[in-house]
Formats: sequence, structure tokens, C-alpha cells
Amino acid sequence: MSLFGELSIIIGVAFVVSIIMTMLRQPLIIGHIITGLIVGPIIAGSVSPETFKLFSEIGIAILLFTVGLNLSPKTIKEFGAVSLVTGVGQVVFTSLLGYFLIRALGFESITAVYMAIALAFSSTIIILKLISDKGDMETLYGKISVGFLLVQDFIAILIMFAIPILSASDATIATVGIGTLKGILLSVAVLWVGFRVFPKINGFLSRTSEMLFLFATVWGMGIASLFTLTGFSIEIGALIAGISLSMLPSRHEIHSRMSPLRDFFIVIFFILLGTHMTFGDIQALLPKALILSALVLIGNPLILMTMMRFFGYKKKTGLQTGLTVAQISEFSLILLTLGMTYGHVSQEALSLVTLVGIVTIFGSTYLVMYSDVIYEWLEPYLGIFEKKNAHEKPIRLKRHSIILFGGNRIGHDFIESFKATGESFLVVDHNPELVEKISQDGHDVIFGDASNLDLLESIDMSKVHLVVSTIPDAHTNTLIHKTIHAKHPKALVMVVSHKIDEALEHYERGIDYVILPHFLGGHYASQLVVKLHEEPHKRDDVRKTHIRKLKKRKEIGQEHPKM
Repeated sequence: MSLFGELSIIIGVAFVVSIIMTMLRQPLIIGHIITGLIVGPIIAGSVSPETFKLFSEIGIAILLFTVGLNLSPKTIKEFGAVSLVTGVGQVVFTSLLGYFLIRALGFESITAVYMAIALAFSSTIIILKLISDKGDMETLYGKISVGFLLVQDFIAILIMFAIPILSASDATIATVGIGTLKGILLSVAVLWVGFRVFPKINGFLSRTSEMLFLFATVWGMGIASLFTLTGFSIEIGALIAGISLSMLPSRHEIHSRMSPLRDFFIVIFFILLGTHMTFGDIQALLPKALILSALVLIGNPLILMTMMRFFGYKKKTGLQTGLTVAQISEFSLILLTLGMTYGHVSQEALSLVTLVGIVTIFGSTYLVMYSDVIYEWLEPYLGIFEKKNAHEKPIRLKRHSIILFGGNRIGHDFIESFKATGESFLVVDHNPELVEKISQDGHDVIFGDASNLDLLESIDMSKVHLVVSTIPDAHTNTLIHKTIHAKHPKALVMVVSHKIDEALEHYERGIDYVILPHFLGGHYASQLVVKLHEEPHKRDDVRKTHIRKLKKRKEIGQEHPKM
């Protein structure tokens, strides 16, 4: 069978399994690993196993690149000491407990070190998705969870840096020191370019989505290759490349454009992990996997809840935060794969940790989703995890009442009107220069393409009561309306259209009001003529006001569209 045929069958099986995982409300990572178990014989007998391995490496690189896009230093700075202490503390305590437990299960020291560290990391991607789906991103436990997960990601970066240096056959104190210095200098150079140079040319890079996508792809692959040439792994290079772009206004657009590519290739990585396991292996490894899974599902939350008590948080916050670490991370599997590359980890260890991943990700998904119900059950027994007179400082949530898609020309007038209302509003626009100006004016703004579903779903719409789109594209406005309606059915939605048929179709779909600029402009002009005819003394004031507004629009680069 050709490679294309093999790939078609594998993706087809992955699709069927993903349907089952979706019905069970489970992350698709589990489904991909199960798919690997099913299609293992196909890949094992493949004439091109190296191609599948290459696809999986591309998937890992893109995954870590997109993770890096969210690791902005500004973001981590917001969360303070509790995120740092809980992030580091949980990794340390879990690693120590895990090491002795794994040694007791009969594994060698170096393998036990890898496995114990792998069990300490929790999945940023899975937890962010679960918390976001619950609408808890702006809650206290949500913010703390995001904080310590990002701290864990930085710990993972340091470990991935260290492995190639310490694994060198001629490793000495001198070579380790030189390798560390080389890695630091290379990272600093890449981050300097990303933080200092790219923001200045962001407007040029973002002129088209295609060019921005190509730039991000070239930068990510180029830096990953550069790190490989200097003795480091592709993974750490891709991660640093992503972090270097995390300060760009266009990072949301880059992330949304890279996500489909990431999702395709990362499927191959997890499927390939699954192919290395057999049902016989699962039966033999299951007792050990259940023991280690208990450490992750029960031990990790208890460790974190204890540390949260030390900081004076209430028991509910401690429990909800603790449940977010009750699974292992995609970093865990990548770390074990990296260990196999250097001969430190056996296939048995990788299969065991993969099985632990299936169990813990499956279990923790329900723990996080139903954390409120679980708290009600356990509340009488959680007094030990709360100090007397515990007091939490309430979080001031910044949620927007109004969202405007498109801030140019027509949008400019809406911005002026929204400012007058005093309500919190958010502008979404795809023009980098306009985004920068709106931001400089002190308004909340996101750079991105409103036709991108990932971008729309990432916006918090829980308090929105008015949505206006000045984008005349019917498909985009339909997508905006569907997304808004799914999250907040009572929100008022207004869109722009240049065609009567499209306007009527929008009304049939349930959109509240459709603005047709030419008809609306003619209606306004006709009323103005009557007013000036009846009140001629106001002509000069109206004329001067219009001239002033036109000059202001010209100053900010706006022009009437050419028809």
C-alpha cells in the first residue's frame, strides 16, 4: 500500500475514535494513542516508517512552538509568588515521591529519574481547554492554575536544555559549562530579535495572513534547525522560537494559523506512541500503571492543596486548583521520547508512562469538569486544608460588555459612541497599524481575523450584551453570529452588508439588525437636508463640524472606500 493510502486509513481510524472520545467528553490525545494501538500493525509493516517518524517530529516541534507563543514573560509576572512556589514545589515533591516509588517497582536509577520528572508535569493545553470550557479562566483558581502551569513549562524548558548537554559522551564540568553558556547565549540572541526587532516590523509581517503564517513557519523551523546544529534538540529550539514571538500583537493570529497544522502532525506523534504498545503490554503494565496513576490522580492534588493552605487560600480554591494537576502532560511523553533518543529510557518505561497518561488524562478530565460537585461531596472532610480565618482577596474581573469587529471607517464612529457610554468594550481588527493605534489610545484590542473560529472561541463573551461587526463579508458575520449565539443567546448582534439579499438572509438567521451603509447614509443625508432647510442658522456649524471630522479621519489614515 502507498504511504498516502496508509495515512488515509490511519486518519480515518483516528476520526472514528475521536467521535467516541468527544461523546465521552475526553481530550482527543487519548483517542490518538488508542488509534495507535489499533493501527500499529499497519505502521509496523510500513515501507516508510521514517516518514511517520518525521511527521511526529514536525508535530512535536509545532506543538512546542505554539506552547511558546503563550509563555509571555508579562503573563507569568502577573501571577506572583504563589504560582512560582506551587509550580516548583509540586514538581519537586512529585519527582521525589515518584522516584522512590518507581525504584520500588524495579526500574533503574536513570530511568526512574526520567519517569519521576515526567509524572510531575501537568498538561497546560488540556487544563487551559477544560478551564476555558467551564468559563473559569478569570476565577482565582483558574488564574493560579495558569500561573503554575506556565512555571512548570519553564522548568521543562530547562530540563530539555540540560539533557543534550549532560548526555554528551565526553561530558565534563568544562564541557557542561561551555554547552550551558552556548545555549544561554543562543536563546538570549533569539529572544532579543523576537522582543526588540520583530515588533518594529510587525505591521509589515502582518499585511496578509499568508505572509504571517509563512514568517512564523520559517522562523520556527529555522530556529529549531539552528539549535539542532549547535547540539540541542529540535524541541527546545521550537519552544524558544515560540517564546520569542509571544510579545507580538499578532501572536493570536499566528497561533490560530498554526493550530490546524499542529493538530494534523501531532496526531501522528500520539498515534506513533500508541503503535509502540500492544494489548499484551497493557495487560502486563496495568498494575504498575495504576499505582503510578494513583500518585498523579491523588498525590498531586494533595501536594498542591497542602501548599495552597500554606498561602492562606480557602479549601475550595485549594481543591479546584489541586485537581488541575491530576494528569501528566504532553511534555511528559516528549521527555520520555527524548530520553529514548539518548538511550536513557527503555521502551517499557515509555509504554508505562503512556498508559499512565491515558488513565490520568481520562480521569482528571472529569475531576476538573465536575470540581464544584466534588467539592460539595468532600467539603466536610477538607478542613485540614484551610487555615482558620482564611481570607481570599476577590479578583476584579475585566469582562467586556461590547465587542466590535472592525475598527476602521464605520468602526471608528462606533468606538467614539462606545467611549461615551462608559462601558467596557473590546475591538478586534486585522489591521496591525490600526490595532497599535487603538491600543495606544488606551482601548482593549485584539489583532486577528474574525473569520477564524479559534480566535472567536478564545474571546470571553460571558458578559457581552452587544456585538457589532463592520466587516461586510457574509460568511464572517454568519460565523460571528453563530459563535456569539452559542455562548450568549441574548446578546444583541448587528452586522454590515452591502447587498440586500445578504441582509435578508442575515435576518432569517436571527441577526438583530443589518446595517447597509449606502441606504443608511442616504437616509441620514435626507434628514439632514430637511433639518438645514428648516434651520438655516445651523448650516455653518454643521459644515465646520463635518470638515473637522473629515480632517481627523484623514490624519489617522482613513479614506472613503473606492467603489
